[in-house]
Amino acid sequence: MTHILALDQGTTSSRAILFNAQGNALHTAQLEFEQIFPQLGWVEHDPLEIWQTQLRVMKQVLAEADPGQSVAAIAITNQRETTVLWDRQTGQPLANAIVWQDRRTVEYCQTLRQQGQQALIQDKTGLVLDSYFSGTKLAWLLESIPGARARAERGELAFGTIDSWLVWNLTRGKTHVTDPSNASRTLLFNLHTLAWDDELLALFNIPRSLLPKVVPSSGVVAHTEPSLLGRAIPIASIIGDQQAATFGQACFEPGMAKNTYGTGCFMLLNTGHEPVASHNKLLTTIGWQRPEDATQSLATTYCLEASVFMGGATIQWLRDGLNIISSAPEVEALAASVQDVADTYLVPAFTGLGAPIWDGNARGTLVGMTRGTTKAHIARAALEAIALQVADVFEAMAKDSGIALAELRVDGGASKNNLLMQIQADLLGVPVVRPKITETTALGAAYLAGLAIGLWSSTQDIASQWSIDRRFEPSMALADRQAKLARWHQALERAKGWAT
Repeated sequence: MTHILALDQGTTSSRAILFNAQGNALHTAQLEFEQIFPQLGWVEHDPLEIWQTQLRVMKQVLAEADPGQSVAAIAITNQRETTVLWDRQTGQPLANAIVWQDRRTVEYCQTLRQQGQQALIQDKTGLVLDSYFSGTKLAWLLESIPGARARAERGELAFGTIDSWLVWNLTRGKTHVTDPSNASRTLLFNLHTLAWDDELLALFNIPRSLLPKVVPSSGVVAHTEPSLLGRAIPIASIIGDQQAATFGQACFEPGMAKNTYGTGCFMLLNTGHEPVASHNKLLTTIGWQRPEDATQSLATTYCLEASVFMGGATIQWLRDGLNIISSAPEVEALAASVQDVADTYLVPAFTGLGAPIWDGNARGTLVGMTRGTTKAHIARAALEAIALQVADVFEAMAKDSGIALAELRVDGGASKNNLLMQIQADLLGVPVVRPKITETTALGAAYLAGLAIGLWSSTQDIASQWSIDRRFEPSMALADRQAKLARWHQALERAKGWAT
């Protein structure tokens, strides 16, 4: 058995991809699910719909596979920070999942900041105090659902991010686990002790009995319930989606960086086996934990991360909110139909601003329009907005790490947009490199599972499979780049604090 079934549970869809030992995707299935917006700034998913769509795409891929393409292991990668609370006995969620984009705990975070808790949280977790992360979402659920806190204290409930929820359902409630990459996004996990932190649990008033066991990112942690897929299949990796993409991009050495253009944009820089504190409002996070060297002792790889909330979601807004395109791929031709944005700037702070600003009260802003502004200018401004946000975090990452990054490896759906990638290279002033396989999130999880069962022997084997599809060289003059960034920062100021 030489194939890995990777489950890629994302913000807008559930996917399953079957990979062979060469890292090639043989079969893929994908299903979108409902995005729920109950109030202004709230974003939810139905956990049962997530599970059902994930199960359906798994079964579809297995049905399409040839008899000889048997699955040796399952790999799981997931949207991070999205929070689920469920009944241990019945497996039923107590409420919809609160999505990472959700802003309902902004005021709670502000209260904690006013109490002087930011430094404690950042020192222990490497994270800024923001509603983006799971801890405040879980605290909100416990306070808002009648009886939930008492039930949690009696040990009747389970908390998990989407990885935990999937493993629970794949094993029919036998296994409640997460990995360090997901645990490190909760505000409850100590980067230095690599364990749930009692002081943080007390701060957020979270009963320890809710929490999953933390297991390595690579290693067999459970087997699927045989009745689900016809036999028990090892679950051999669990990793958050952005860390998975970093692994799939073969960023195995300190100083290597990637950016994923998904619903949001997420840049990660490998900093090695020690956490690097950020002084520019980036996140220090765990990349992955796996057995390394001849002793097979566990080693933890850390990353600096910058999170941009609105990447591909900005293009979705053009499609679903403004209706100026009917499908996401149309944006490239529309944007290319004009030479520039005619001094129009879109700040897509629809769910606040992430790194390096972290303003939960910022709101979307479109500035600089005239009577001559067309939908093509707005489309091009949307692409530039994605690239400009990434340029800001790229600069912050270089400052924090002390490394002048020589290139940026890219992946995710929007990385297929050649115009966007050229704009990105121009605004960074360094080459942007797109690999032949851009499904690096699922691939990274598959690699970690394959290492666990011996399908690949080392990261060197994996690195040899990585190959370039296209390299985008910067062509913008330095003075023009600086002027563009200065104008963008003026637009950013207009968006900050709008909701206060």
